[in-house]
Amino acid sequence: MVFYKTEEEIELIRQSAFILSKAHGEIALLIKEGVSTLTLDKRAEEFIKDHGAVPSFKNYNGFPFSLCISVNSTVVHGMPGNYVLNDGDIISVDCGVYHNGFHSDSAYTHAVGNVSEEVSHLLEVTKESLYKGIEKAVVGNRLGDISHAIQTHAEASKYGVVRELVGHGIGRNLHESPEVPNYGKRGQGMKLQNGLVLAIEPMVNLGTRYIIQEEDGWTIRTRDNKPSAHFEHTVVVRNNKAEVLTTFEYIDKAKQQ
Repeated sequence: MVFYKTEEEIELIRQSAFILSKAHGEIALLIKEGVSTLTLDKRAEEFIKDHGAVPSFKNYNGFPFSLCISVNSTVVHGMPGNYVLNDGDIISVDCGVYHNGFHSDSAYTHAVGNVSEEVSHLLEVTKESLYKGIEKAVVGNRLGDISHAIQTHAEASKYGVVRELVGHGIGRNLHESPEVPNYGKRGQGMKLQNGLVLAIEPMVNLGTRYIIQEEDGWTIRTRDNKPSAHFEHTVVVRNNKAEVLTTFEYIDKAKQQ
């Protein structure tokens, strides 16, 4: 069942998304060579709780952390731990916040130090793919228009678009209908209406689109062990132009410091 949000509910999601976006900025300040991924997770949980909210991911279906941290060939759902970041790594930080009864969800893939030109291009194109999808999240379009825009932009660079993992509706529940694939055909799927809130999240691989799940039951990696990138925003379908509730503004500010 699809839940369309009232303006009052969208305002509550916006407040959740503000805390989430600020949390991403705090995490970005710490991302550098020599820092463990567990350090990032602890800081995120502390920041979110200090702002009167709850990390959406912690204990969700048994997931034990506040962040999904996915390094290099890990696509999504990587678990924080003792891994220490190295020059040339890329690290996807996926975070959710629950505040005043509503969730928000956002992800960003960071470069650590100096990454190769081909990996830098992967990050650029994946981020662009997110915004190409968001451009199509307007009243009167169909879900497939979002999916098609993401797929065609990523595949133009010969990248693999992950198909087994998708974006989703979001609101009182972290994952709601509809699913938002990152591949599809224009003009297909449900018609988009005002008040539909979506987490749009391209997951794009430098190599093939194929993935494997590790024995921990969570970590998803590329089958060919090549790097993968992941960017995500929480978005409201509107007339003419989608409203993006999360922002990368605080990440950008952190990178300038």
